[in-house]
Formats: sequence, C-alpha cells, structure tokens
Amino acid sequence: MPGTVLLLAASPVGKGCLVDAASVLPVLAAVPPAVLAGTDTANVVELADPLEPQAVLTRLRAAAAAAGPLTVFVTGQLQLDRRQHLPHLALARTTPSTVRYTGFPWHWFREELRLRAAGTTTVVVDLHADAEAWGWLRGQVLECGPTVALYGRVAPPPGRRAVAAPTYMKAVATILRSGGRPAVEQLHQMALGRIAGEGEVGDLVLSGGARVEFAPAAPSLPVPGGYRPQTPVSALKGPRPQTPPAGGPPDGLVGLGDDPHAAISTAVQAGNHSEADALAARWEQAAAVSRGVGSEEALHWAEVRADLAMFAGDAERSCRTWMAVAAARLAAGQAVDAPAVEAAVDRAHHQWGRIGDAARARELGPALAELRGRVPGRRQGALDHVQRQLRQLQLQA
Repeated sequence: MPGTVLLLAASPVGKGCLVDAASVLPVLAAVPPAVLAGTDTANVVELADPLEPQAVLTRLRAAAAAAGPLTVFVTGQLQLDRRQHLPHLALARTTPSTVRYTGFPWHWFREELRLRAAGTTTVVVDLHADAEAWGWLRGQVLECGPTVALYGRVAPPPGRRAVAAPTYMKAVATILRSGGRPAVEQLHQMALGRIAGEGEVGDLVLSGGARVEFAPAAPSLPVPGGYRPQTPVSALKGPRPQTPPAGGPPDGLVGLGDDPHAAISTAVQAGNHSEADALAARWEQAAAVSRGVGSEEALHWAEVRADLAMFAGDAERSCRTWMAVAAARLAAGQAVDAPAVEAAVDRAHHQWGRIGDAARARELGPALAELRGRVPGRRQGALDHVQRQLRQLQLQA
C-alpha cells in the first residue's frame, strides 16, 4: 500500500527566527519518496514556511485521511501563546504577541491524527523552543496522541541573535540519502549519534512517545564511531493509550483488545461506515454508563462518531454531534477558549458549511450562531460568517 509523507518546515520571518527550518527541505526532498515513507511507493507533500495555520491544517487533515502509512517530518520552533500557555509551531508571520492566531497549535496534530490506526503513523521532529516554551517543556510532555510514534529532539533557545540549524533533521535526511531505510527507532538513534559531537547537549529527546532528558556522559568512555554517548537523566512517559471503560469492553466487543480504533479505522477504509459508527456508539454508551455522560471517555467517543459522520459524507450529523460535544464540555465547566471546546465548535462550523440541504442548514444555523457567540474561536469574523450565511439561507426559504 502506498505511503504518505508530509514535509513541514516553518519558522518566523525576521528577528523572531530561532532556526533556519526551510534549509532542511532540499536535503529531505533529495530522498526518494519511498525511502522517506518506508514503503514501496509514496506521495510527498511539502510545506515550506507556510503563512496560515489553516493552510497547514488542511494539508495535515488530507494526509491523515489517506490510507496506508503516514510519516510527518516537522522542522521549526515552538512558542507558547500568552493566554493559554499552550505550545504552537511558529509560522512565517508568528510573533510572541500573535502566537495564538498565527501559529499552528500543537494539539491540532493530536486532533487530526487520533483516528489513525495504531502503528500506521510516525512523526519525526526537529524543534527549537523559545525560552517560555523551553520552560513549559520541563514540566509537560510534547506528544501527538497515543497511537502516534513520535521521534526527534527539541533544543533549547540558541544564543542571542543566533539562528540555529536543524542538525537532527539534516542528519536524518543524510542517513536516508546514503541508501537503505533503517527502522525509525534505529534511524533516530543514528541521527542522535551524528549530532552528539556538535555540542548540542541538554536537548529533550523524543523516542517513540516517551520523553527523555539527556546530559553529556563522562568524556573518558570509549565509544565506537567517534561520538560522545549521552546518558538519560530522567524519563517522562507519554499518555497511555485509550483504555476501555471500567468493567472491560462492552458486550460483543471482547477480543478486540484495549483499543478498538484499529477496527474502526479498518471499517472506514473498507467503506463500512455504519459498522464503524455502531462500534464507536457501543463504546460511547459503555463509557457513559461506567464513567458518566460528560466524562472524557464518553466525549472522546462522541468526537470519534462526529468524525465518522464526516467520513461517511453526513455533514449534518457530524455538525450536530460536534455541537453536542461542545455544549457538553461547556456544561462541564470547561472554558470557552479551552482547546477541546474551540476545536468542537470549529468543526461544527466547518461541517455546517458542507450541508447540502438548505432547509437542514437553516434548522441548525441559529443554534450554531448561539454557540459561536459563546465560543468565537481563533479565526476573526467566525460569528459574522455564520450570521451572514444564515441570512442567505433564510432568503432562500
């Protein structure tokens, strides 16, 4: 089955730039697509210094929907927004004061990749963090979801007025260009070995979903290959995979293991949308019974069903489900600018715009406008857009 590769290199223009991210793209682009993906054939999408987070989201969403293995290479810098203190991938127009609106929220990677089957998605990163993001990383885990294998490194801020080079990603590309395609874990270790002697100590190393902080080892230890080894000081494990509700899987689901996402993904790829939704519905019901309707487990499965409706081409059902998820999160006391709340309303808004039946769209419009009034989101003019579209629909009645 063909693979998909997304090459993303992004950094701000001007004095806010910490790393020359785009410099790695020619090196990666010189690697044959099949080698980048680790498959017989592959499609490659390249994003160089994108301007808008929505443009990145569109490409990521398309890549996540593709069948077969997906490999995402991300080079750039991390910054925190000053309102929620959440990490963002800085884009070309990002400044410290505009991160929330001009950067790509890191949790969007998790949102877009969450429905992919375990073992089919790899993210390789070479990131430099600004001072605030570096401090955040000391107590937090950077991840892309429980089913995604994340490898790479995050480096601290370079010296004042210095622009760093993406040496880890260039090492990855150089290894791949030399012939052969080692397993990603081996590739990761080989790349770390290449940059270990370049003075880049104190990095956070991401290995298969775990975060390990490294410090230089005693220089007297002999090491094959001429590079200094690094000794792990501490390890913070990433989030656990989704587990079944208390009491085990729902009736009829025993034998599928702890994570039914793979079965759902297989059903979707086979075009069995009703089967996929029925399976997700049973997990949602079981989570609601055992842990509560407003629990994260139940809301997770509601979100899965909203995405499944989208995959089935049922924009109305997807819109209604996303609105219900947003309302449930707000009723549980979550803030109007909480990432999960904003994501639910944004997706409801998007699906509403794809409803082909004008009468159905008119029916949902007022509720969406009310919800959008409470949750304006990051895109300026979102409420105005709903109100304007609703007026046009009402004129068609």
